[in-house]
Amino acid sequence: MKRCYLNSMAMLSALGDSPAQVCERLTSGLPELTFTDRFSPGQPLPLGLYEGVLPEVSFSDAKWQSRNNRFALAALRQIGSDIDAAVKCYGADRVGVVIGTSTSGIGDSEAFLSLRAQTGQVPDEYDYGLQEMGATAAFVAKQLNVSGPIFGISTACSSGSKALASARRLLRSGLCDAVIAGGVDTLCHLTVQGFSSLEAVSDQPCTPFSANRNGINIGEAAALFLVTTEAQGVELVGVGESSDAHHISAPDPLGGGAVRCMSAALADADITAEEISYINLHGTATALNDQMESRAVAAVFGAAVHCSSTKPFTGHTLGAAGALEAAICWLALQEGFMPVHHWDGVYDPELPPINLVTEAGFAEMPVYMLSNSFAFGGNNISLILRGL
Repeated sequence: MKRCYLNSMAMLSALGDSPAQVCERLTSGLPELTFTDRFSPGQPLPLGLYEGVLPEVSFSDAKWQSRNNRFALAALRQIGSDIDAAVKCYGADRVGVVIGTSTSGIGDSEAFLSLRAQTGQVPDEYDYGLQEMGATAAFVAKQLNVSGPIFGISTACSSGSKALASARRLLRSGLCDAVIAGGVDTLCHLTVQGFSSLEAVSDQPCTPFSANRNGINIGEAAALFLVTTEAQGVELVGVGESSDAHHISAPDPLGGGAVRCMSAALADADITAEEISYINLHGTATALNDQMESRAVAAVFGAAVHCSSTKPFTGHTLGAAGALEAAICWLALQEGFMPVHHWDGVYDPELPPINLVTEAGFAEMPVYMLSNSFAFGGNNISLILRGL
């Protein structure tokens, strides 16, 4: 089997858009979510908004004019020189694009649909294509002028991780020599109101694994990687996937699907549970997710391995979450730090004990990190990354 490496990484989220800024916040334990009622009129909520300046899309077609694509473009520019070198080396037809998303351009469509409700007509500049789930992958390919396999993945909160697993398969199958892969999701009324209708949203900053946890904060992000078989950056050494299909929106309370995918990732990496230095937990701060995940982690790893959820820093970025949290692990492996678990310190006595990080840093440089993504419908994936 060909080995797979995440050579270059780009990210932007509420954490920031530079490695130095992200490292500082993840080690200091000081999240900066934004309280706003922009997506929940009359009810301010803490959201993981990215408030930096985004580049404009130069293509004139209406279907490309989405905030999702502007996020993708901003991320591409962070690693543009590395991508250009890969295209020059391998050829445009040997470079693929796989992007995970759950919203695509829905946030932009909402404005057009609001006008339709007011006027009875769809504005001429509206193009349904801007919200198709494959739209951002197609946009990235057009922006880079590459012609390898191009597709989007939309499996809810596991989409970004699934994109990285798909990139590895494209490399191993010989269909590509390089893949631009990751996740992009931007805030919209649909997701904020949808999760609110499930009574899964907190009106305060989320506190994963706390006895006081009461729901998620929604966020937005882009995280992209240049993935090749060249030994640079960080190796994607293990992938484990499962589907417990317990419920459309609730996980298996016993954590069976999570146990299977973490165990499969360890087997794929050919390592033992004791070799994992750190786990980036899915850690949504909902009652059922944290209960299930703590049981699964305790079953596979016991209580020793260091863990944290980084969602208090970014919000739950849905289709981008798996890629964003893999990017956080990528950065942690490169820089040698451990993301702090930000919460109120009130551990739920009904949960099995797990070793939540309270102070940043390592006694020694980490080698292996695992990142969990558990999506609606029991669509689960765990990734294991190895530092070089």
